[in-house]
Amino acid sequence: MHIIPAMKTFSSGSGRLSRPRSRPNLLACLAALAVLGAGVQAAHAQKYPITPQQRATAQATSQAGIPVSELAPGAPDEYTVRRGDTLWGISGMYLRRPWRWPELWGMNMADIKNPHLIYPGQVLYLDKTDGRARLSTRAGSGSGGTIKLSPRTRYESLAGMALPTLKPSLIEPFLSEPVVVDENTLANAPRIVAGNDNHVLLARGDRAYAIGGAEGELIEQSGPIKQFRVFRNATPLVDPATGEVLGYEAQYLGRAQLQRSQSMESQMQDGKMVTNVVPATIDLISAKEEVRAGDRLLPEPPRQLVSYVPRAPAGPMDGGRIISVYGNAVTFAAQNQVVAINKGLRDGIESGNVLAILKNGEVITDRTNGGKETLKLPNERIGLLMVFRPFEKVSYALVLEISDVPKAGDLLVNP
Repeated sequence: MHIIPAMKTFSSGSGRLSRPRSRPNLLACLAALAVLGAGVQAAHAQKYPITPQQRATAQATSQAGIPVSELAPGAPDEYTVRRGDTLWGISGMYLRRPWRWPELWGMNMADIKNPHLIYPGQVLYLDKTDGRARLSTRAGSGSGGTIKLSPRTRYESLAGMALPTLKPSLIEPFLSEPVVVDENTLANAPRIVAGNDNHVLLARGDRAYAIGGAEGELIEQSGPIKQFRVFRNATPLVDPATGEVLGYEAQYLGRAQLQRSQSMESQMQDGKMVTNVVPATIDLISAKEEVRAGDRLLPEPPRQLVSYVPRAPAGPMDGGRIISVYGNAVTFAAQNQVVAINKGLRDGIESGNVLAILKNGEVITDRTNGGKETLKLPNERIGLLMVFRPFEKVSYALVLEISDVPKAGDLLVNP
């Protein structure tokens, strides 16, 4: 928790707090970098600079605005940012193609000092003159103008003020839950061998015992308690176009922490000295599903600051397809659902890349001309998705918009 830096200018005798003069410009929202994760502060935004290409686009647009035809239907002349808004939603409110945020930023680039922050209470004003659109900001009113102070120091999380690119609740679980591994990673990971008191199915708060893994993996060390994620069933992710196995998706079950190291114990047995492995002791600290013997443990990765700047990929995404819809036995994807795609880091995919979803045209038999000619109907664009967690050969993406129901095998192209 931090004291909000802006809370330092008081109006004389009014008991009210004026907003700072140099607050971030609202157009910054459309070049915003949303950092997800508990306790992440808005100040981290400066670590994610605007790329030269994005800045060049904004500079070009700032000279003359953009054609009115590029505005989304019903783009408001004035809009006050509210809590619960997202950068994607606001960009989509003004542009037909929301991932082209640098163009909207460029409408009033001279006023932008920090293109990473946007706050509730700020106001957008849209000017449409001579067939060109320009965006500017002006001081808010009502709840956006002043804040009443209580007779004590007020503390507030900075991370709770700046708007995210997307609603964090939609993708935050997937930053740690699903994992793509190679064929041997889970097979060589520590495994649960038993539950306490002969429990077969384990839940949050239960104790269990585990062995295996790399040397020292289940050994206590000084510092924080070792934590692990629990996985099962490495399911192959197969490229629908080529048949290549791109990786293995491990089913996330929960989290555990190490309580006692794995060790060796020697004792006399039938007149002989026998050495046995003593499994490590672990406690389940969360469980999404029931855990059982045979499930595997992978080390809890460090928390990372991830930026999501919606944008088109730098190059063409030929051969892109949806591999699967995340979830047990799920065939079709809904809006705000997560899918795996057959493009990853090796293909130049980055967090924030937006791709269009094309419904693969059906193959039909044409009997309208007295024959039986085989035809393939055109591919139809049915939505957009945004990559938020790329791996080497595959990525997880969030379905942002749909006009039909996407499914595994649907095509992906540049937006």
